[in-house]
Amino acid sequence: MFILLIYLFPLLRKALDRAEYSRRDAYLASAADMGELERRMNSMEIDR
Repeated sequence: MFILLIYLFPLLRKALDRAEYSRRDAYLASAADMGELERRMNSMEIDR
């Protein structure tokens, strides 16, 4: 059972990371203009 968890944890982490990147890409892509895109990019950097 423990070995299964060791195998599944990295897969779950990778799937969650992919979902987060997709969410961020969609958020940035929905910017109306370059100014809003820059503001969104800056706000994402500050949140890290």
